[in-house]
Amino acid sequence: MTTDDSTQTGTPTPSTTETIQYEQIYQIIEENGFTIEEGLLEYNIPTFYITPKPNTGEAFLKLYRQLDKKGLAPVLRKRGDKTTLQIVPKPPIKPTRPTTNIVLLLITMATLFITGYILSLGWTENIPNPTIGAIMFTVAIMSILGAHEMAHKLAANKHGVEATYPYFIPGLPLPIGIGTFGAVIQQKSLAPNKDALFDLGISGPIVGFIITIIVTLIGVQMSQLTSKPPEGAALLPVPLLFELLVTAFPPSGNGNIIMLHPVAFAGWVGMVVTMLNLVPVGQLDGGHVARAVLKDTTRTNLAFISIAVLFIFAWPWALIAFFLLRYRDPGPLDDVSRLSNSRKLAAIILIIIFVLTATAIWPIFSIF
Repeated sequence: MTTDDSTQTGTPTPSTTETIQYEQIYQIIEENGFTIEEGLLEYNIPTFYITPKPNTGEAFLKLYRQLDKKGLAPVLRKRGDKTTLQIVPKPPIKPTRPTTNIVLLLITMATLFITGYILSLGWTENIPNPTIGAIMFTVAIMSILGAHEMAHKLAANKHGVEATYPYFIPGLPLPIGIGTFGAVIQQKSLAPNKDALFDLGISGPIVGFIITIIVTLIGVQMSQLTSKPPEGAALLPVPLLFELLVTAFPPSGNGNIIMLHPVAFAGWVGMVVTMLNLVPVGQLDGGHVARAVLKDTTRTNLAFISIAVLFIFAWPWALIAFFLLRYRDPGPLDDVSRLSNSRKLAAIILIIIFVLTATAIWPIFSIF
């Protein structure tokens, strides 16, 4: 945050070059439809107090695209009852090394393969070769995580946001972990406005949710019903979505307990990942959406309420979410223009997805 130079002492005097650039920027802003009430240099940053208009959001996007070619970025903020527009240099973006992405991808596939192999050892009748089961589990998990992250990447490309390709995070395989901690993409520039920030947040969960449903349906059909789980089976909480899918498309066999096929277990993992990403905290997907939709006080209160509710169902995840509170979303460049009404309605979809993937109903078993 910057302050008015007039309230400071010892501030530098603008040079001739800076004055020329300031005048050029002043002209560009006016040409894009902004009404400037006052302009000044704050710590050599061109700063303008503007009059908000109904089309300010559209004018900002035009200005954003024009200045982007010049290596500059506009920042629109509220200061009390004033609206300020600052023009700052775009920070240099370090080129990414695809080698890192590829290495992490291969390691994650290896740890997932080990987990899938261990899971398949309990399915000797239906999976004579555990290697086949391991491959199926790996493909299922990678499909969910990959689709989720690539949806973020495509949304970033659409809105001109610099972002890396997915970094898959390997984890310890069974019996300690499941072989992965998920995947992330690194956002290297800010979203231009709230609509773009919302799209970045909502794209991954929706696409990942769809792929999770497909994987779960396939896995459930390869699972079996039994009346008594074998020794060593682990009890898992069941999201509401899983129960709905099992009710609509029940597996074969007799009994009231489902022995999960490795692919069905991958679907369960996908639901957990989706639920965690939708917690409205920090830089999680839910945090991006909350940043675009809600005001600061409401967003903070919702974050703590969500963590409290999450603590009831899965306290380890609640602790992780609480830790992520310290990493706040910086918001878009245009933090003044309102979110479109269609996106406000779309936020309801995320609430429904969160409920479907977070509510535990009855026990389910998976061979570890």
